[in-house]
Amino acid sequence: MMKKTGISLIMAAIFTQVSAQEKFHSDALETVATFGKSMAIGLTVTSDNRIFVAFPDYNGDGKYTLTEQKDGKVIAYPDKKWNTRSGGKDHFLRVQDLYADAEDNLWVLDSKPASQGSVFGDKTEDTEGHFKLVKINTGKDRVERVYAFEDLDKSISGLNDVRVDIQKNMAYLSDPGQAAIVVLDLNTGKTRSVLRKTAFTTADAIVLNYRGREMRDSGGRPFSSHVNGIALTKDFRYFYFKPINKKNLYRIETRYLADPELPDTELRRNVEDMGAVGITHGLVADSRGNIFLTTSESYSITYRSPDGKLHTLVRDSRLLWPDSLGTGTDEYLYFTCAQLQRLPQWNEGEDRTEYPYAMYRVKLP
Repeated sequence: MMKKTGISLIMAAIFTQVSAQEKFHSDALETVATFGKSMAIGLTVTSDNRIFVAFPDYNGDGKYTLTEQKDGKVIAYPDKKWNTRSGGKDHFLRVQDLYADAEDNLWVLDSKPASQGSVFGDKTEDTEGHFKLVKINTGKDRVERVYAFEDLDKSISGLNDVRVDIQKNMAYLSDPGQAAIVVLDLNTGKTRSVLRKTAFTTADAIVLNYRGREMRDSGGRPFSSHVNGIALTKDFRYFYFKPINKKNLYRIETRYLADPELPDTELRRNVEDMGAVGITHGLVADSRGNIFLTTSESYSITYRSPDGKLHTLVRDSRLLWPDSLGTGTDEYLYFTCAQLQRLPQWNEGEDRTEYPYAMYRVKLP
């Protein structure tokens, strides 16, 4: 057996030290469920603490794309038929985001953009994306309406997140493909794309960096996403939004977004800059007026309190691209980690995912 040299012993010690620095766990973080090799992205929680989780099946291992989580198991929702993935209006294609509204209706954003609008960095031969928004009555576990976005430019759109304002009967969606906010009138089904390619909705030239590794594709192009994460306050007054590749958070009063007669120049004047919050993905608001943000590069969940201060809720090395969030009446914040920066397309073909994918929770402040 070869004896270790002094140099090899030193290198081993350094490696052990670096590994220890890379792994840091918080006692505040609890694992709720694990999903093997199935990437979980969409997540939402109803007022009676039912948890719904979506799997875009990006890596092909997911059995269902929309599920309800019960006792660590995932069950097809609202039934297996909707989860057959055969396409069409009565089946899900690739669920991107979920939102439980104030009346516990579940809104399911089924979104598969063409390459230009995709935040996954995947390529497709489709020249147009496929989008629909499905409203499910969770009291009856039944689909009530499907919106098809017939007036949307599907060649460039990349619908990503959705929030629903039951007070104005509007849905607000982030569209990184258009670098815009899409406002959907839930009465008529018509859409408007607003704040398109403004300073508030377009990404900055920021290269995401995780432990010294820049997030670039095989051609050297850095990951970049225009307006992505969004949040709606519980009183329906404010809509928060930001691109991933931008440090600042923005908001606008929903009365402006909901006014179809208001010109875009007036909308821009009413956008408020809420200051720097870092590189973030998912956003959600709680009943106390806190805005939670998944702060990716620092492996943390932060929140902006109503007094404008920024706080760290939890920091843990397992928070690899924390994405969708939901707040329960049980006083927990639930969320998934998509690990996008670990996918092969951002790592020269190497899958660096830390399996299993998981859902976590942490106590609300």
